[in-house]
Amino acid sequence: MLKPIEGTWFEFQHHSRVEGKYWNPVCKHFDAAQWEEKIAEMASLQMKYIVLLCSSLVEEADPQESGFAGIAESYFRTDIYPKADFPCRDPLGTLLEAADKYGMKVFVSCGFYGDWKKSYVNRNDSGVRARAFRAMEQLVQLYGSHESFYGWYLPDEACINGHFDEDFIRYINEYAARGRSLLPESKVLIAPYGTRLLQADDAYVAQLERIDADIIAYQDEVGVRKSQPEETAAFYEALRRVHDLAGRSALWADMELFGFEGEVYKSALVPADIDRIRRQLESISPYVDTVLCYQYMGLMNRPGTKAFCGHPDSVGLYEDYRKLFGFGS
Repeated sequence: MLKPIEGTWFEFQHHSRVEGKYWNPVCKHFDAAQWEEKIAEMASLQMKYIVLLCSSLVEEADPQESGFAGIAESYFRTDIYPKADFPCRDPLGTLLEAADKYGMKVFVSCGFYGDWKKSYVNRNDSGVRARAFRAMEQLVQLYGSHESFYGWYLPDEACINGHFDEDFIRYINEYAARGRSLLPESKVLIAPYGTRLLQADDAYVAQLERIDADIIAYQDEVGVRKSQPEETAAFYEALRRVHDLAGRSALWADMELFGFEGEVYKSALVPADIDRIRRQLESISPYVDTVLCYQYMGLMNRPGTKAFCGHPDSVGLYEDYRKLFGFGS
């Protein structure tokens, strides 16, 4: 039986400018009502969870790219980075208010507080960690009373090259401890890649027992062309076994809804077709507790929405997916 998609990643701006070609310029001009409408669209597909990719976005200037001076912007009121120049006065507050209204749960990002392209540096740099911890404190002060503030997402992900690197485990546990010290009941979610490389052995079980994450949503890596839908069943079946043995983190999937317009990582993201998505769901549904997707933004749009952002085919994907599960329009 196919599991429906119960949540999605969410962003005010896609971190990769080339990948976000079809929605970044539009979303810059969204007002609060349009952001709320995007949340309403997700709720109309019975999605329960929102994973905020970044509460701030940093990308250093690239000497190879003339005309790009770098990015350092925040989506809430903070003294760490300037607030993004949006018509919406409080993007993150608007997200949480809409999630409150529609009964959804938000994992709030505690990154990127260093250049998003430098995940290893971000996980290990004391200056990045100090900025992120200060941001977490400010986020709780500003928004901790929201019922929808469910937990934390740690976006500086690592590849599971057989097993987790020890620096990644330390990063998770340090940030989890900080997050729970500020919001004791909060959940911690990570979404590592390298699922196809993972060795589901006793050593991996021992690592899972040490990782202080409530949820691990493994990337299926179909959109980035590293895996085929029919391959992933074996990956998630093995993950089910080791997660049951470890008895700690819930096993979720981060299922990729996208393809690339051209070269992987160097071209715009576009919606996948519903046949591929159905095949992806068939492979992972028997083994995971919950399916999240990357992502609704830019890849799905409800027909007639006043908050349209993304590729023209995104309306078709919304309708095809809605019909697949019999959701109302």
